[in-house]
Amino acid sequence: MGLNVRLLIRVLITLTLFIPFLLHNRADLRLGWISRLENMAYDLRLVVTMPRTVDDRVVIVDVDEKSLVAEGQWPWRRDKMARLVDQLFDKYRVKAAGFDMVFAEADDRSGLTVLNGLAQHELRDNFEFQESLLKLRPQLETDRIFADSLRNRNAVLGYIFRHADDIGADIVTGSLPEPAISEKNNNTNLPFIDAVAYSANLEQLQSASGYGGFFESSTTLDADGVYRRVPMIKRYKGDLYESLAFALIRVALENPSIAFVFADDARGDIGLEWLEISGYKVPVDPEVSVLVPYRGPVGSFPYVSATDVLNGTAAEYPLRNAIVLIGTSAPGLRDLRNTPVGEKFTGVEVHANIVSGILDQRIKHHPRYVQGVEIFMLVVIAVLMTTVMILAPVVTAGLFTTLLMMVITTVNLYVWNQANLVIPLASPLVYVFLLYLFHMIYGFFVETRGRRDLSELFGQYVPPELVREMGLNPKKFTMDTQSRDITVMFADIRNFTGIAEGLDPPELSRLMNEYLTPMTRVIQRHRGTIDKYMGDAIMAFWGAPLDDLDHARNALLAAIEMQGALR
Repeated sequence: MGLNVRLLIRVLITLTLFIPFLLHNRADLRLGWISRLENMAYDLRLVVTMPRTVDDRVVIVDVDEKSLVAEGQWPWRRDKMARLVDQLFDKYRVKAAGFDMVFAEADDRSGLTVLNGLAQHELRDNFEFQESLLKLRPQLETDRIFADSLRNRNAVLGYIFRHADDIGADIVTGSLPEPAISEKNNNTNLPFIDAVAYSANLEQLQSASGYGGFFESSTTLDADGVYRRVPMIKRYKGDLYESLAFALIRVALENPSIAFVFADDARGDIGLEWLEISGYKVPVDPEVSVLVPYRGPVGSFPYVSATDVLNGTAAEYPLRNAIVLIGTSAPGLRDLRNTPVGEKFTGVEVHANIVSGILDQRIKHHPRYVQGVEIFMLVVIAVLMTTVMILAPVVTAGLFTTLLMMVITTVNLYVWNQANLVIPLASPLVYVFLLYLFHMIYGFFVETRGRRDLSELFGQYVPPELVREMGLNPKKFTMDTQSRDITVMFADIRNFTGIAEGLDPPELSRLMNEYLTPMTRVIQRHRGTIDKYMGDAIMAFWGAPLDDLDHARNALLAAIEMQGALR
């Protein structure tokens, strides 16, 4: 097999492995195992580099077991929720509060519904009853009390969007807040996630609050069931609505407008870089979703028991001037998510991590141009690995492969930490490994076999460096007889018989070793081939088995250097 053919096969190996990675990058071919490895690489980088500190700017007011024991079963009456809101804003002076829950149905536990029924039927003629009910009604209208507590405060109500494939996709309940961006003001052509229905809060509550955000995120759930991304904006009937976390941070920042920032300042369906609010950048993907910047495991934010807030026994720190999320960790009530940092992660902490990440400006970014970066990396890897696997010996090739994988990982982590960019890591590492594996397999079973055959034929006579040269084109060399011009040299020791008679056998053996070893090295250094050793004599020749146009000159140079080495 000629040199050119072997080089072509090497290039074909590289290209054959390159094509699936290219198609996967372009989404023309989905390699599920690569996606799974990429997710694992993302999770590992996230876990290794996350701060693991507690952010006291965001506080979770927790409807925990302690609160349920003290205040009664969930859901609580709305007048109790009103007292919770009053305490948070009046006593603890929180900056903003968001509810990771929906108040979709009217509160009838005050007994007002029963009393109204009696007033309209059995006791409609009872003047004393009617008068007493008139006085009691303001205290029993708990939804109105709750609405009054929300009015003119930075309180954000949560709600759920439904999508075409969801159960109950045709059910609409409650009232949506005003859209963050109305259809007529939406001058983008982005592929927003479209909602078809919703479960929202009572109109009375929503109109009093004025603020709202969705907290459902199953539409961006990855194939392995892990929450890595959460949408910031969804579209419903042309209008754009914001997530609970995004709405909460906007309210805390005094409700700035939302700017869509594109890579080329264009307005279209490509090039979206981030959302911008009041100088804060929120990197998003084309579906306007963020990679959740997890700070650490569950407990990365202060938890305050809701009953302590209701009773005013909670300490002012960390509640004062904090951004508060109201959720629940009580068994049977809590919303659990499978995340890269834990399989039982409370949904309310997902929102808290997003708010914290926006404030810290540490949300990771996976823009579309990363697709081009990955292709460039694969091309560079293909060129480097193919060149090294052709030219370098096995050990050197192995060391280079290891070094290349270390460099890729180090640069990737540097960009991850310093620029918050998520560059693919699994695909380039896997590509490097596969190139090394398949080139080594080819080299071992094809090229090494030819070299072994040559070594068996010529290794005892020809210098190793010449054998390596012969290995580049082994088919040219056989044991068949040929006729060609060569130079032959005979060298022996003058008066060797007299010298040998005066030495003991061990001394003679040591003398011959000390003589023949340097002589052999000189001959081979000048591309000569040892034909045989005859006692004290050496027979060597130049010009075979490799062609050597300067065979006579090389033989003379070897002879001269041998005399120098003899001294």
